[in-house]
Amino acid sequence: MAPRKSGAENPAPGPKRTPLPVNQIVEGDCIEQMRALPDESVDMIFADPPYNLQLGGDLYRPNNTKVDAVDDDWDKFDDFDAYDRFTRNWLKEARRILKKDGTIWVIGSYHNIFRVGTALQNIGFWVLNDVVWVKTNPMPNFKGTRFTNAHETLIWCSKSQDSKYRFNYEAMKALNDDLQMRSDWVLPLCTGQERLKDAAGRKAHATQKPEALVYRTLLAATEPGDIVLDPFSGTGTTAAVAKKMGRRFIGLERDAGYAKVSRKRLASIPDAGDREALEFTRPKRKEPRVPFGQLVERGMLSPGTVLESPCRRHTAKVRADGTLISDAHKGSIHQVGAAVQGAPSCNGWTYWHLKTDRNPVPIDMLRQKIRAEGLSA
Repeated sequence: MAPRKSGAENPAPGPKRTPLPVNQIVEGDCIEQMRALPDESVDMIFADPPYNLQLGGDLYRPNNTKVDAVDDDWDKFDDFDAYDRFTRNWLKEARRILKKDGTIWVIGSYHNIFRVGTALQNIGFWVLNDVVWVKTNPMPNFKGTRFTNAHETLIWCSKSQDSKYRFNYEAMKALNDDLQMRSDWVLPLCTGQERLKDAAGRKAHATQKPEALVYRTLLAATEPGDIVLDPFSGTGTTAAVAKKMGRRFIGLERDAGYAKVSRKRLASIPDAGDREALEFTRPKRKEPRVPFGQLVERGMLSPGTVLESPCRRHTAKVRADGTLISDAHKGSIHQVGAAVQGAPSCNGWTYWHLKTDRNPVPIDMLRQKIRAEGLSA
């Protein structure tokens, strides 16, 4: 998407606010289009702005074939001051339209990410993480004059220091084989079937990002139904991933050719209608509360059912009102669990087990069944 190369630092007031163009690719200058959007109207922004690569001429491989480098007009600026003005202007609009507890992700290379990071902090965004995308298949440094540039950097920010931003920690941990997700993401470049081509077989866009990269940002910071804005939509990668994940999207793109490719791409993606499949691992404290007594009144446990501890040393009997009674104690599943162990507290849902023909199962399994029923209702 082509930026303006110059312009006032404080442009004139924008046009009248318009309704959100949800699930659309909007053609036009990103700053002008953002000015038309209402205040605090989007949940997350994923931005892949021009990198201002400052290329110094054609680049050739050792076999004398020309490298298809980024030499498009949208990546060219008169000087660093022009790039900084452009960056501040689009980031100011981004901050205005971002919801109070929303977040923004901006990706860049060493050419621009430090300048973008300064602008983010100066405007008032609060940096949460910098994430390094480590490319498994980077382009070599053909001239042999520098290290191979094998990574790009994403900066993740909340709107302010006081924002109660969303971070789906448990979901990211589950995505990473139940290990805490680190800030170095090892992923390949966009290649193969995923790389969009034009009618002549050339790349439809020089800097198309892999869907896996965008997927992680959306899984980390949004939930189904959230609105995700991409001010530099390109060929619609953010919109495509958002649609697959049940998020709503707004793509802003100045280039009519890229917008056309995006719309064709999105038309081939079916709507994500499986609500249960779109769900993700949430913190236990945020799951719907299920009183233990509900298991009794629904007949999942009967009064008189005997529960046992994992070590089978302690047992307790279920009472009609959803409390437990053991030889010397009575009370809630948590109180009795703590009492029989002589402990200050206890999670009764995981401590008490139900005897079965096979191995005992924690009563939390029954609670999860009730929660699943509520999800599919």
